[in-house]
Parts: sequence; C-alpha cells; structure tokens
Amino acid sequence: MSHPILTQWDLEDSHLRVYKTVELFSSRIIKATITEEAQVDIWFIVIPDEIYKYCRPKSVVEASLKIGSKNRISRKVLKQLKTQMSFLPEYQEDKVAPYYFELNFHNQLKARLLNSRAITQIIRESTIAPWDFPDGKGNPARGMDKMQASVAWNISTATFYKCGGRPWKINEIRDGVCYIGLVFKQLPENSAGGNACCAAQMFLDSGDGVVFKGNVGPWYNPEVGDYHLDRKAAAKLVALAMDTYKTNMGKMPSELFLHGKVQFNAAEWAGFRDAVESGTNLVGVRIRESNDLKLFRKGKMPVLRGSAYIHSKRKAYLWSKGYIPRLQTYPGREVPNPLHIDVCRGNVDIEVVLNDLLALTKLNYNTCIFADGVPVTLRFADAVGEILTAGPISNNDEGNLVPLPFRHYI
Repeated sequence: MSHPILTQWDLEDSHLRVYKTVELFSSRIIKATITEEAQVDIWFIVIPDEIYKYCRPKSVVEASLKIGSKNRISRKVLKQLKTQMSFLPEYQEDKVAPYYFELNFHNQLKARLLNSRAITQIIRESTIAPWDFPDGKGNPARGMDKMQASVAWNISTATFYKCGGRPWKINEIRDGVCYIGLVFKQLPENSAGGNACCAAQMFLDSGDGVVFKGNVGPWYNPEVGDYHLDRKAAAKLVALAMDTYKTNMGKMPSELFLHGKVQFNAAEWAGFRDAVESGTNLVGVRIRESNDLKLFRKGKMPVLRGSAYIHSKRKAYLWSKGYIPRLQTYPGREVPNPLHIDVCRGNVDIEVVLNDLLALTKLNYNTCIFADGVPVTLRFADAVGEILTAGPISNNDEGNLVPLPFRHYI
C-alpha cells in the first residue's frame, strides 16, 4: 500500500509526483529559514525508501497505486510555452513550474533550496535503520548492516564539513595561487536560453571551495561533444571568481590556474585574459583520466602514487592513485590509470603543475576519502552541474544565485 499521508508519490504524472514530494520538505525548510530567528546549521532529511523508489528519472508507479492528474501538460504544449506566453489559467507559471524541474528528488530539493542557503544531508531511511527493511529471509534487504562503519564515517565527516569544519587542508600551499575548475552541464530540452550551463569551482587555500554560476548559452558542440564559452561569457565568469578571491584574500592572485576537461579555444582564452589583471600569471590546464598508458611495478603492489612521466615541457602523465607508503596499501582493485596533464595555455613549469595537482587530489570533502584520484577543482563537477540544472534556468536568472560553497551542492 502507498504511504497514508504522502500520496504525492502515487501521482501518475511523474513531474507532479516529484515536484509535490519535494515541496513537502522544501516549503517547511524555506519557511524556517525566513521565520525562525535561530538558524539551523544543517538539515538532516531522512527520506522513506518509497521516495527513492518513486522519485527518480526512470521511476514507475504500479498501476494499482496511480492517482490520475487533471493538470497534466503535454510535451507539445511545453515546447510552445518556451517561446510564447499563454494567458490560459491552466498554463500559468505555477501550473507549469513542475515540468521545468528534473525528475530527481535529491537534485531538485538541493536546487530549490539554493536561494535559501539551507544546507542539507539527505539520507535514505534504510541506510541508517537497515534492520527495519528486511528481505524475504528477514535480513536487511540492502545489506547495509555490514556497512555501518562506512555509513557512520561518511555521515560524520560530511556533517563536519557542511557545518563549517575543514577535514582536509593542503600543507604548505603556495601563497597567492588560485585554482578554478570549469563546469559544464547540458540542459534538458525544456530549458530556455541555450543548450548548456557553465559554472566555475574555485578552490581557496582555506580548505574550502566556492561555486559560481555562469551564463547559459550555446556552449555545447554536438559534433565534437565538448563545451566552449564565448569571449564575453568567459570574461564575466572569471571576473566574478576574481572579485570573490580578492574579497577573501585581500588581493588578486599572483597565479591563476584554470582546469578543464578540454582545451580552451582562442575566444575563451581571450575572455579569461580580459578578466585577469596584468600581475596575474594565467595558465590553462587540461586534465583527463587516461587509459592509453600503463605502468607496472615489480611485486604485488602497483605503481607509487605521485609517480609521473613527463612527456614534454607541456604534457605529462600523473598517477594520482597508487600504492601509498604511509598507509602501506593501495586502496583500489585495478591497475591505476594516470591523469593526462596538458598545459594548453600560458607558461609554467610542468613539475609545478604536477605537484599542485597531486596535492589537490587529496581532497574529498563529501566522504573524506584520501587520494581518490581527481583534483578538487573537478571533483564535484558532475554534482554541481546536476544541481545547477535541476530547475528552470536561463540567462535571465544568472545573477540571482550568489557564489556558494561546495557544501550546498553535495
């Protein structure tokens, strides 16, 4: 049977089902942030497993539980509403809103709470109470009873970080250096203003990171499958990041490293340079995981973490995963693959880039896992992109979202 109170799960229209279920949580949290004098540091949202089951993109409600909806809107009408306004009451903004949000409870809830700045930790009920959800033999259905130590570690470290703690901090970080990772996310068909959203993740030497939402535009090229900004959008995004850096540090950085998964083109680079003062050395670095080069070591353990093969003054391979002498183990199963590093713009010593990236791969705020292989500037790229595009988005609202720390997105 369906839950006796939260019957929103049973709505036949998936958009309405997810939207209304999220509303049950988001409306109360937003109201509390507005009306309560004492603010909550972190909201723990323990969701019934039915929400996980019925409020994801491919969720299907059993026919016996479905509740029909009279307000359902077709794809054809939604496409028309993108380009022309309707004065019919059934197509007003409050009626259409559910169809512009992603069909994912987690991402939609995070997106709808960004403006309220509420910080959340979403947990499935069966994760922390596995014995209450037995299978046919009476054992915990998901096997979470065998992972309670990991669950406790992940929840406690994530909570520590989201409440303002710093589980990781780079030792002896170079003074005056700023690292920014560019984030792109292709938009769904029902979005207006372009085909992709861009954002920047800036890492601060305080041990935290900040996310900046950039322009929405035609950044995605389907022919080659990559993303590139135009000059104006590139300048605007980096200028916002530089203003925040100056506010935090009291000065502009002496070096600015831009990390991306593709090479920066001429228009992008010109825009980046427009936003950076002459005293800042600007460097563009492409970082991508590679499997075209394998390195083996005698014995049972794989290559040492931190090993590198310098191919040229601008290109190298860096093994950010591997055997860690201090831990006397390799926390992995397969032969580790390297990161392919390419200094595609600007000038810098390749060894400086490798040392910086190796340090940045130590950081994972969400689970506090040591050295999981990807630099923090790109670590949360997918998570940030998913949250930024989980709701309606266009160039008209690009200035409404203030720069927020990583903890709002993970």
